[in-house]
Amino acid sequence: MNILVLNGSPKGETSVTIQYVKYLAKVNPKICFQIVNICPQIRKIEKDAAVFENILAQVRHADGVIWAFPLYFMVVHAHYMRFIELIFERGAQSAFAGKYAASLSTSIHFFDHTAHNYIHGICDDLEMRYVGAFSPYMTDLLKENGRKQLEQFGGQFLSAIQAQIPTQRQNPALQPRTFIYQPGAAPAALDTAGKRVVLVHDGSSQPGSNLPQMVARMQANFAGQVSVFDLNGLEIKSSCLGCLKCGAYNECAFEGKDDFIAFYREQVMAADILIFAGSMGNRYLSSRWKTLFDRSFFNTHTPVLGGKQIIYLISGVLSQVPNLREILQAHAEFQMANLVGFVSDEYGDSGAIDRLIDCAAQQALDAALARISRPMTFLGVGGFKVFRDDIWGPLRMIFQADHRAFARMGFYHTFPQRNLGWQVINTLALPILSIRKVWKGFAQRIPDQMIVPLQRVVEKAQSPES
Repeated sequence: MNILVLNGSPKGETSVTIQYVKYLAKVNPKICFQIVNICPQIRKIEKDAAVFENILAQVRHADGVIWAFPLYFMVVHAHYMRFIELIFERGAQSAFAGKYAASLSTSIHFFDHTAHNYIHGICDDLEMRYVGAFSPYMTDLLKENGRKQLEQFGGQFLSAIQAQIPTQRQNPALQPRTFIYQPGAAPAALDTAGKRVVLVHDGSSQPGSNLPQMVARMQANFAGQVSVFDLNGLEIKSSCLGCLKCGAYNECAFEGKDDFIAFYREQVMAADILIFAGSMGNRYLSSRWKTLFDRSFFNTHTPVLGGKQIIYLISGVLSQVPNLREILQAHAEFQMANLVGFVSDEYGDSGAIDRLIDCAAQQALDAALARISRPMTFLGVGGFKVFRDDIWGPLRMIFQADHRAFARMGFYHTFPQRNLGWQVINTLALPILSIRKVWKGFAQRIPDQMIVPLQRVVEKAQSPES
């Protein structure tokens, strides 16, 4: 049996993820595991048709395909995504159709589910037989139970191929809308009162995209200069290398070698209102957009967009890919920005889309002037706690810059064991409340007592006009 492993790490054979693959190969000596390092040779794959065709030949020869990757910004690396784009752009889907597939990632469990949802969706679109995902913590291979779980995953995948078990598609085929958006009369331009508006887009990266018209309409909403940047016009030599040189001082290996670092610091991080505009392709935005997200990791895990207002302007079937919406919302929340909302061109006529864009612009300006933001959902709160715990513990030596920033920004104050007030209350109250009769009376009063402090705030509330 031949298993082809498509390695999605820019570090090639030195990838943590590939060590898990090599372990599977060791414990299954009768199975041939062949690894193809996609990311380090993405430029060759793009430019040399023979290199791309050679990979397709290996896919055709394989009995099963493992999509193996480390997580990069809640999905896969930009170069891996570019390879997936090439499969569809060059009409090579038939090489993958009918092949059994599984996905294997390593991470610290920060949105690993969205990465596997993405790969599952791609496998469904390629008509592959997706068996399942395996997503361990980076160091789980060092633990006996982690190795057992890996062996079980590998065994199930190989058995599925051997027995030719049936699989079921999870993601319906995307149904793109055939619609040409034609903006109406220019809106009344908004006085930004000195607030800086930056609009970043990736051009019309998809055939039939309405993005250029949507960008023009959004830009027309703001009086004065709106800084507009086409990602395709920036010199970006590569996506993130995963070298971790940024860990101690946020100094990227590409510092001064291309346009990206200066652009991100001087434009994105300096904005008050950010409009991120992109066309949907294969269940995400373009790989060019993914490159922006990946390269922004020179800030490591420190939020640098705090207080900014973000609008996502999307040309494509956003409602058909809820996984993408979750990723983009989580990005805004983790960056401590305020998500104003999403505007897409998938519903309504041109007039309705005009109004959606105009209202989003007004809402973003109002929020920027008032300096307000909404509370985080689980996406932001949960993500912060994952990184808070790991930066405090096992990752502190690597991500020293994060540790200093987290301490400065008060993230460590959210540790429950640091709240002395609750420690005292719990220490004194728990022994008493563990008495069944006492607990019974206490429990009856809980619902009323929970709202007492809130009622006091409500009673004191006044209208701004009073």
